[in-house]
Amino acid sequence: MKLYDYAGVIHLHSDYSFDGHVALDKIIEAARQSGIDFLMLTDHDHLKAREDGWEGWNGKVLLIVGQEISPRFNHYLGFNMSRAVQRAEDALGIPPQQYVDEVNYAGGFGFIAHPDHEGTKMFHVKHYPWVDWSVQGYTGISIWDFMTDWQSSLAGYLPSLLSFFFPAFFLKGPRRITLERWDLFNQTKKVVGIGELDNHASVKKIGWIKFIAFPFKKAFQFIRTHICTENELSGDKSRDIPLLFSALRYGRCYAAMEYFAAARGFCFFVVQRNKDYSMGDSVIWEDKTQIVISLPLPALVRVVKNGALLFEGKGKNISLPVREKGIYRVEAYLQAYGKYRPWIFSNPVFVR
Repeated sequence: MKLYDYAGVIHLHSDYSFDGHVALDKIIEAARQSGIDFLMLTDHDHLKAREDGWEGWNGKVLLIVGQEISPRFNHYLGFNMSRAVQRAEDALGIPPQQYVDEVNYAGGFGFIAHPDHEGTKMFHVKHYPWVDWSVQGYTGISIWDFMTDWQSSLAGYLPSLLSFFFPAFFLKGPRRITLERWDLFNQTKKVVGIGELDNHASVKKIGWIKFIAFPFKKAFQFIRTHICTENELSGDKSRDIPLLFSALRYGRCYAAMEYFAAARGFCFFVVQRNKDYSMGDSVIWEDKTQIVISLPLPALVRVVKNGALLFEGKGKNISLPVREKGIYRVEAYLQAYGKYRPWIFSNPVFVR
Protein backbone atom coordinates (compact mmCIF):
# COMPACT_ATOMS: atom_id res chain seq x y z
CA MET A 1 0.00 0.00 0.00
CA LYS A 2 1.43 3.36 -1.04
CA LEU A 3 0.64 6.19 1.36
CA TYR A 4 1.59 9.87 1.27
CA ASP A 5 2.84 11.09 4.66
CA TYR A 6 2.06 14.72 5.54
CA ALA A 7 3.42 16.32 8.72
CA GLY A 8 1.23 18.85 10.43
CA VAL A 9 0.40 20.57 13.68
CA ILE A 10 -2.99 20.27 15.35
CA HIS A 11 -4.12 22.78 18.00
CA LEU A 12 -2.45 26.17 17.92
CA HIS A 13 -3.55 29.72 18.63
CA SER A 14 -2.97 32.96 16.73
CA ASP A 15 -3.75 36.53 17.70
CA TYR A 16 -7.35 35.73 16.75
CA SER A 17 -7.48 34.15 20.24
CA PHE A 18 -7.75 36.34 23.32
CA ASP A 19 -4.61 34.65 24.66
CA GLY A 20 -2.75 34.34 21.34
CA HIS A 21 0.12 36.66 20.50
CA VAL A 22 1.30 36.01 16.93
CA ALA A 23 -0.28 36.98 13.60
CA LEU A 24 -1.18 34.21 11.19
CA ASP A 25 1.22 35.30 8.47
CA LYS A 26 4.14 34.92 10.89
CA ILE A 27 2.88 31.52 12.10
CA ILE A 28 2.56 30.31 8.52
CA GLU A 29 6.07 31.50 7.69
CA ALA A 30 7.44 29.66 10.74
CA ALA A 31 5.62 26.54 9.55
CA ARG A 32 7.12 26.90 6.08
CA GLN A 33 10.62 27.23 7.51
CA SER A 34 9.98 24.16 9.70
CA GLY A 35 8.84 21.90 6.87
CA ILE A 36 5.24 21.72 8.10
CA ASP A 37 2.73 20.64 5.44
CA PHE A 38 -0.48 21.66 7.19
CA LEU A 39 -1.71 23.58 10.23
CA MET A 40 -5.03 22.95 11.98
CA LEU A 41 -5.72 26.26 13.72
CA THR A 42 -7.96 26.21 16.80
CA ASP A 43 -8.52 29.72 18.07
CA HIS A 44 -10.93 29.96 20.97
CA ASP A 45 -14.65 29.77 20.24
CA HIS A 46 -14.90 31.20 16.73
CA LEU A 47 -13.94 30.71 13.08
CA LYS A 48 -12.98 34.30 12.28
CA ALA A 49 -9.75 33.32 10.54
CA ARG A 50 -11.79 31.33 8.03
CA GLU A 51 -14.27 34.17 7.64
CA ASP A 52 -11.33 36.47 6.87
CA GLY A 53 -10.11 34.19 4.08
CA TRP A 54 -7.10 32.52 5.70
CA GLU A 55 -8.16 28.91 5.14
CA GLY A 56 -6.39 27.24 2.24
CA TRP A 57 -2.94 27.03 0.74
CA ASN A 58 -0.57 29.76 1.84
CA GLY A 59 2.47 28.97 -0.28
CA LYS A 60 3.45 25.40 0.65
CA VAL A 61 1.49 25.39 3.92
CA LEU A 62 -2.17 24.36 4.02
CA LEU A 63 -4.01 26.23 6.78
CA ILE A 64 -7.20 24.59 8.07
CA VAL A 65 -9.38 26.59 10.46
CA GLY A 66 -11.16 24.89 13.32
CA GLN A 67 -12.00 26.07 16.80
CA GLU A 68 -11.33 25.15 20.40
CA ILE A 69 -14.53 25.10 22.42
CA SER A 70 -13.14 26.16 25.76
CA PRO A 71 -15.27 26.32 28.89
CA ARG A 72 -13.58 25.83 32.27
CA PHE A 73 -13.14 22.09 31.70
CA ASN A 74 -13.75 19.69 28.80
CA HIS A 75 -12.04 21.53 25.93
CA TYR A 76 -12.97 20.24 22.50
CA LEU A 77 -11.36 20.77 19.09
CA GLY A 78 -13.94 21.07 16.32
CA PHE A 79 -13.23 20.94 12.57
CA ASN A 80 -15.18 21.09 9.31
CA MET A 81 -18.16 22.87 10.87
CA SER A 82 -20.41 25.03 8.76
CA ARG A 83 -20.53 27.53 11.63
CA ALA A 84 -18.81 28.23 14.94
CA VAL A 85 -20.15 26.29 17.91
CA GLN A 86 -20.72 27.52 21.46
CA ARG A 87 -18.84 30.54 22.67
CA ALA A 88 -16.92 29.93 25.90
CA GLU A 89 -19.11 32.22 27.99
CA ASP A 90 -22.17 30.29 26.81
CA ALA A 91 -20.62 26.91 27.51
CA LEU A 92 -20.06 27.27 31.25
CA GLY A 93 -22.07 24.59 32.95
CA ILE A 94 -23.31 23.08 29.70
CA PRO A 95 -22.73 19.32 29.46
CA PRO A 96 -19.98 18.65 26.91
CA GLN A 97 -22.25 16.18 25.12
CA GLN A 98 -24.22 19.20 23.95
CA TYR A 99 -21.35 20.86 22.11
CA VAL A 100 -19.98 17.54 20.85
CA ASP A 101 -23.41 17.03 19.29
CA GLU A 102 -23.49 20.59 17.96
CA VAL A 103 -20.17 20.07 16.18
CA ASN A 104 -21.62 16.96 14.56
CA TYR A 105 -24.87 18.75 13.65
CA ALA A 106 -22.80 21.48 11.97
CA GLY A 107 -21.25 18.81 9.72
CA GLY A 108 -18.03 18.59 11.70
CA PHE A 109 -16.03 16.23 13.85
CA GLY A 110 -13.87 16.70 16.88
CA PHE A 111 -11.21 15.65 19.34
CA ILE A 112 -11.05 15.80 23.11
CA ALA A 113 -8.17 18.17 23.91
CA HIS A 114 -5.45 17.72 26.56
CA PRO A 115 -7.56 15.18 28.50
CA ASP A 116 -5.16 14.83 31.46
CA HIS A 117 -3.81 18.36 31.71
CA GLU A 118 -2.67 19.27 35.23
CA GLY A 119 -1.47 22.86 34.85
CA THR A 120 1.51 24.23 36.74
CA LYS A 121 1.97 26.44 39.78
CA MET A 122 5.19 27.82 38.29
CA PHE A 123 3.33 29.93 35.71
CA HIS A 124 -0.02 30.00 37.54
CA VAL A 125 -1.53 27.88 34.77
CA LYS A 126 -4.85 26.34 35.77
CA HIS A 127 -5.60 22.72 35.02
CA TYR A 128 -7.87 22.09 32.02
CA PRO A 129 -8.59 18.35 31.92
CA TRP A 130 -11.50 16.51 30.36
CA VAL A 131 -13.72 15.32 33.21
CA ASP A 132 -16.88 13.95 31.59
CA TRP A 133 -16.11 10.57 30.04
CA SER A 134 -19.77 9.71 29.48
CA VAL A 135 -19.74 11.60 26.16
CA GLN A 136 -20.33 9.89 22.83
CA GLY A 137 -19.94 10.95 19.22
CA TYR A 138 -16.42 12.36 19.24
CA THR A 139 -13.86 11.22 16.67
CA GLY A 140 -10.86 10.92 18.94
CA ILE A 141 -8.69 12.26 21.72
CA SER A 142 -5.31 13.87 22.08
CA ILE A 143 -2.91 11.19 23.24
CA TRP A 144 0.15 13.47 23.38
CA ASP A 145 -0.20 17.13 24.26
CA PHE A 146 3.02 19.14 24.25
CA MET A 147 1.89 21.57 26.96
CA THR A 148 0.72 18.82 29.31
CA ASP A 149 4.02 17.02 28.87
CA TRP A 150 6.28 20.07 29.10
CA GLN A 151 4.49 21.71 32.04
CA SER A 152 4.91 18.53 34.08
CA SER A 153 8.66 19.27 34.15
CA LEU A 154 8.32 22.70 35.74
CA ALA A 155 9.39 22.56 39.38
CA GLY A 156 11.69 25.28 40.68
CA TYR A 157 13.29 28.19 38.85
CA LEU A 158 16.47 26.51 37.59
CA PRO A 159 14.80 23.31 36.28
CA SER A 160 12.11 25.44 34.69
CA LEU A 161 14.66 27.62 32.92
CA LEU A 162 16.49 24.55 31.66
CA SER A 163 13.19 23.04 30.54
CA PHE A 164 12.33 26.21 28.67
CA PHE A 165 15.64 26.38 26.82
CA PHE A 166 15.82 22.62 26.16
CA PRO A 167 12.21 21.37 26.30
CA ALA A 168 12.73 18.29 24.16
CA PHE A 169 15.11 16.88 26.78
CA PHE A 170 12.37 17.07 29.42
CA LEU A 171 9.49 15.51 27.49
CA LYS A 172 8.34 12.17 28.87
CA GLY A 173 5.86 11.20 26.16
CA PRO A 174 2.12 10.60 26.41
CA ARG A 175 0.85 10.18 29.94
CA ARG A 176 0.34 6.55 30.87
CA ILE A 177 -3.20 7.24 32.12
CA THR A 178 -4.05 8.74 28.72
CA LEU A 179 -2.72 5.75 26.79
CA GLU A 180 -4.45 3.27 29.10
CA ARG A 181 -7.79 5.02 28.65
CA TRP A 182 -7.30 5.21 24.88
CA ASP A 183 -6.44 1.50 24.66
CA LEU A 184 -9.53 0.67 26.71
CA PHE A 185 -11.82 2.77 24.49
CA ASN A 186 -10.48 1.11 21.35
CA GLN A 187 -11.62 -2.26 22.65
CA THR A 188 -15.24 -1.29 21.96
CA LYS A 189 -15.07 1.54 19.37
CA LYS A 190 -12.51 3.26 17.20
CA VAL A 191 -11.10 6.33 18.93
CA VAL A 192 -8.49 8.16 16.85
CA GLY A 193 -5.40 9.39 18.69
CA ILE A 194 -3.69 12.64 17.72
CA GLY A 195 -0.80 14.77 18.91
CA GLU A 196 -1.44 18.40 19.77
CA LEU A 197 0.79 21.41 20.34
CA ASP A 198 -1.53 23.95 22.03
CA ASN A 199 0.98 26.74 21.50
CA HIS A 200 0.07 30.39 22.15
CA ALA A 201 3.57 31.97 22.11
CA SER A 202 2.66 33.34 25.54
CA VAL A 203 4.85 35.80 27.43
CA LYS A 204 5.96 34.19 30.70
CA LYS A 205 8.14 35.29 33.61
CA ILE A 206 10.51 33.36 35.87
CA GLY A 207 11.78 35.68 38.57
CA TRP A 208 12.80 38.85 36.74
CA ILE A 209 13.29 37.09 33.39
CA LYS A 210 10.57 37.45 30.74
CA PHE A 211 10.45 35.11 27.75
CA ILE A 212 8.10 33.75 25.08
CA ALA A 213 6.92 30.19 25.59
CA PHE A 214 7.32 29.27 22.76
CA PRO A 215 8.11 31.11 19.51
CA PHE A 216 6.37 29.11 16.79
CA LYS A 217 9.53 28.27 14.89
CA LYS A 218 10.80 26.56 18.03
CA ALA A 219 7.46 25.02 18.97
CA PHE A 220 7.05 23.44 15.53
CA GLN A 221 10.01 21.16 16.33
CA PHE A 222 7.97 19.31 18.92
CA ILE A 223 4.65 17.43 18.70
CA ARG A 224 3.33 16.87 15.19
CA THR A 225 0.59 14.71 13.78
CA HIS A 226 1.34 12.91 10.53
CA ILE A 227 -1.65 12.12 8.32
CA CYS A 228 -1.16 9.38 5.72
CA THR A 229 -3.33 9.65 2.62
CA GLU A 230 -3.85 7.29 -0.28
CA ASN A 231 -3.75 10.17 -2.77
CA GLU A 232 -1.30 13.03 -3.07
CA LEU A 233 -2.25 16.58 -2.12
CA SER A 234 -2.97 18.59 -5.24
CA GLY A 235 -2.72 22.25 -4.21
CA ASP A 236 -6.51 22.64 -4.45
CA LYS A 237 -7.91 23.28 -0.97
CA SER A 238 -11.40 22.09 -1.94
CA ARG A 239 -9.90 18.66 -2.60
CA ASP A 240 -7.02 18.58 -0.14
CA ILE A 241 -8.80 19.53 3.08
CA PRO A 242 -11.44 16.77 2.70
CA LEU A 243 -8.65 14.32 1.81
CA LEU A 244 -6.76 15.08 5.03
CA PHE A 245 -9.97 15.07 7.08
CA SER A 246 -10.99 11.68 5.71
CA ALA A 247 -7.66 10.05 6.59
CA LEU A 248 -7.57 11.75 10.00
CA ARG A 249 -11.07 10.63 10.95
CA TYR A 250 -10.25 7.12 9.77
CA GLY A 251 -7.22 6.96 12.06
CA ARG A 252 -4.56 6.82 9.37
CA CYS A 253 -2.24 9.04 11.39
CA TYR A 254 0.42 9.02 14.08
CA ALA A 255 1.91 11.46 16.61
CA ALA A 256 5.61 12.25 16.65
CA MET A 257 8.12 14.41 18.53
CA GLU A 258 10.55 15.60 15.87
CA TYR A 259 13.17 17.65 17.68
CA PHE A 260 15.81 14.89 17.48
CA ALA A 261 14.80 13.35 14.15
CA ALA A 262 12.05 13.54 11.56
CA ALA A 263 9.50 10.73 11.69
CA ARG A 264 8.49 10.74 8.02
CA GLY A 265 9.20 7.31 6.64
CA PHE A 266 7.57 5.48 9.55
CA CYS A 267 5.31 2.67 8.33
CA PHE A 268 3.21 0.20 10.28
CA PHE A 269 1.24 -2.47 8.47
CA VAL A 270 -0.50 -5.71 9.24
CA VAL A 271 0.20 -7.89 6.20
CA GLN A 272 -2.06 -10.74 5.16
CA ARG A 273 -1.99 -12.60 1.82
CA ASN A 274 0.32 -9.92 0.37
CA LYS A 275 -2.15 -7.18 1.25
CA ASP A 276 -1.20 -4.31 3.57
CA TYR A 277 -3.54 -3.05 6.27
CA SER A 278 -2.56 0.29 7.76
CA MET A 279 -3.51 2.36 10.79
CA GLY A 280 -7.27 2.60 11.16
CA ASP A 281 -7.89 -0.57 9.14
CA SER A 282 -9.68 -3.69 10.35
CA VAL A 283 -8.79 -7.18 9.17
CA ILE A 284 -10.05 -10.65 10.05
CA TRP A 285 -7.30 -12.71 11.67
CA GLU A 286 -5.97 -15.77 9.94
CA ASP A 287 -2.77 -17.80 10.04
CA LYS A 288 0.43 -16.24 8.62
CA THR A 289 -0.67 -12.67 9.39
CA GLN A 290 2.37 -10.44 10.07
CA ILE A 291 3.12 -7.07 11.63
CA VAL A 292 5.66 -5.11 9.57
CA ILE A 293 7.25 -1.94 10.94
CA SER A 294 9.70 0.35 9.17
CA LEU A 295 11.40 3.38 10.71
CA PRO A 296 13.61 6.11 9.23
CA LEU A 297 16.21 5.40 11.95
CA PRO A 298 16.88 2.50 14.32
CA ALA A 299 14.87 2.81 17.53
CA LEU A 300 13.52 0.96 20.52
CA VAL A 301 10.18 -0.37 19.30
CA ARG A 302 7.24 -1.50 21.39
CA VAL A 303 4.20 -3.26 19.98
CA VAL A 304 1.18 -2.90 22.22
CA LYS A 305 -1.74 -5.35 21.97
CA ASN A 306 -5.01 -4.57 23.75
CA GLY A 307 -3.14 -2.14 26.02
CA ALA A 308 -0.42 -4.62 27.07
CA LEU A 309 3.16 -4.83 25.87
CA LEU A 310 3.46 -7.64 23.32
CA PHE A 311 6.95 -7.02 21.93
CA GLU A 312 9.97 -4.85 22.63
CA GLY A 313 13.07 -4.78 20.50
CA LYS A 314 15.56 -2.55 18.73
CA GLY A 315 15.90 -2.01 15.03
CA LYS A 316 14.85 -0.13 11.94
CA ASN A 317 12.83 -2.86 10.25
CA ILE A 318 10.83 -5.27 12.38
CA SER A 319 8.50 -8.11 11.49
CA LEU A 320 6.61 -10.39 13.84
CA PRO A 321 3.70 -12.81 13.60
CA VAL A 322 0.17 -11.94 14.64
CA ARG A 323 -0.90 -15.06 16.52
CA GLU A 324 -4.38 -13.93 17.57
CA LYS A 325 -6.93 -11.18 17.18
CA GLY A 326 -6.38 -7.92 19.00
CA ILE A 327 -5.84 -4.20 18.66
CA TYR A 328 -2.22 -3.50 17.77
CA ARG A 329 -0.34 -0.22 17.88
CA VAL A 330 3.33 0.85 17.84
CA GLU A 331 5.51 3.06 20.02
CA ALA A 332 9.05 4.03 19.02
CA TYR A 333 11.74 5.58 21.23
CA LEU A 334 14.78 7.22 19.65
CA GLN A 335 18.18 7.08 21.30
CA ALA A 336 19.49 10.63 21.69
CA TYR A 337 22.02 12.07 24.12
CA GLY A 338 22.38 8.93 26.17
CA LYS A 339 18.77 7.79 26.60
CA TYR A 340 15.76 6.57 24.69
CA ARG A 341 13.30 9.40 24.14
CA PRO A 342 9.65 9.22 23.07
CA TRP A 343 9.40 9.61 19.31
CA ILE A 344 6.46 7.97 17.50
CA PHE A 345 3.03 6.76 18.68
CA SER A 346 0.83 5.14 16.04
CA ASN A 347 -2.87 4.59 15.77
CA PRO A 348 -3.90 0.94 15.89
CA VAL A 349 -4.72 -1.70 13.34
CA PHE A 350 -7.74 -3.75 14.42
CA VAL A 351 -7.34 -7.50 13.95
CA ARG A 352 -10.77 -9.01 14.53
